Amino acid sequence: MTSMSLRERYRVIFGYVGNLFVFFPLLLMIPVFFTLLFSEEISHTLPFLISAAIAFAFGFMLKTSTRVKPRTPITPQEAPIIVVIAWIMSIVFSALPFVFGGLLDFSRGVFEATSGWTTTGLTMFEEETVPRAFLLWRSLMQFFGGAGFAVIMMSAILGPSGFNLYHAEGRVDNLVPNIRRSINTILLIYSSYTAAGFVMYVIAGMPWFDSLNHALTALATGGFSTRNASIGAFNSPAIESITIVLMVLGATGFGVHYAFWKGNFGALKKNGEWKTLGVLLLIAIPFLMFSAVGGLFAGFSDSFRYTTFQAVSALTGTGFSTADLVPWPSVGLYVLALLMICGGMMDSTSGGIKQYRIYVVFKFVINEIKRMLLPRSAVTRVEIWKAETKNYLDDLMLKEILLVMTFYVVTLLIGVGIISGYGYSLSFSLFEFSSALNTVGLSVGITGPDAPLGIIWTQTAGMFLGRLEFIVVIFAFSRFFKDAGTSLKAKKRSD
Repeated sequence: MTSMSLRERYRVIFGYVGNLFVFFPLLLMIPVFFTLLFSEEISHTLPFLISAAIAFAFGFMLKTSTRVKPRTPITPQEAPIIVVIAWIMSIVFSALPFVFGGLLDFSRGVFEATSGWTTTGLTMFEEETVPRAFLLWRSLMQFFGGAGFAVIMMSAILGPSGFNLYHAEGRVDNLVPNIRRSINTILLIYSSYTAAGFVMYVIAGMPWFDSLNHALTALATGGFSTRNASIGAFNSPAIESITIVLMVLGATGFGVHYAFWKGNFGALKKNGEWKTLGVLLLIAIPFLMFSAVGGLFAGFSDSFRYTTFQAVSALTGTGFSTADLVPWPSVGLYVLALLMICGGMMDSTSGGIKQYRIYVVFKFVINEIKRMLLPRSAVTRVEIWKAETKNYLDDLMLKEILLVMTFYVVTLLIGVGIISGYGYSLSFSLFEFSSALNTVGLSVGITGPDAPLGIIWTQTAGMFLGRLEFIVVIFAFSRFFKDAGTSLKAKKRSD
């Protein structure tokens, strides 16, 4: 690729980033409209207006300086760079209201925004001291981050080539052949469940503002709450039950939802992800109740209630809690950490390794055992169903899964090592970084406004890498530095 073509490609890349951030201020205006409706919130308008103006200026500058023609095609090589830049700048601009509002410094503001957009839920705040406009902004970040809203917007702008962006963010389900129809279907499913969750929360007795925020963050498997004690503050089995349903819905892939809405129950019966998720819960909940933490609660019903909620919250990557995790023994924390590592389904709002990858590895192991024990003629090709799509187990599928798992394990070990270097126990360090890397949000108290900057930035990096699943980030940065090196060499030759 020549220096001239490099210049042209990056003009397209920055042009589309500019297109996004011209519209990004619309998100920041939602809390502004909220402050105008409630007189006690009006003083918090300015931080959002300033942030919106800066984001618009950034987008307008890129848009006008690059002058990219509408629907200029992009390739799979450019898409990861666009996605990574869009995510980084979305996080930076989303952190500005916290900084300009005097609530957080820049590092902690970036942490909070990263936790929002990646749908993690770890926080720098004592929620009940935070103005409601900022609580709403946190919930909105998780709602839009769960849907991959920035990428959805750009995919809609790009048309057919928007599939490259959609896939670069880690989503692989094309619900329908047309990208815009796929986007509309996702948004319809997402919005319908959120609206239903809001209504159910209100019926269950949760105040309307709390209902709105928790509906936004529960389906996004985000975990940001309006209360210091999270869902546990309401002490309501009805609210906890509604939350469990929303968390499971959020951890279910959009392709599975689409198959259900169409009534394609045959495909659902063959899908292994939801079965794997169910089996993990059926194993983890009784183990936690009878072997790990049952003694912390009074009676069978309380033990079942609290362990079930924490287990579902961990596995779905949501991070809501109804119990203090600090007194839990190490074995209980290890079980929750394993659930967080497993995560939800592919193409859902949750993080983790994902049920699909775990299911594929399980099927591979079973198939290899069959190869050793049975005649060759008795061993058939392994079918792997993902939503409505039938795939066959092959070497390429396994290589991709093992590559992601390798990056995952290496990152996990590095993060745990850094946090334990600050004097925390192995169980606490593993739990806390697993929560960040798997975009969960459960905490044993390490993460907070008083945490050292080293831990804050380690957790921030973990959330970012976990949400975009390593490969796209590594590819984007390696491609960027390779292109920069090529450009410098070409410039030296021309001189």
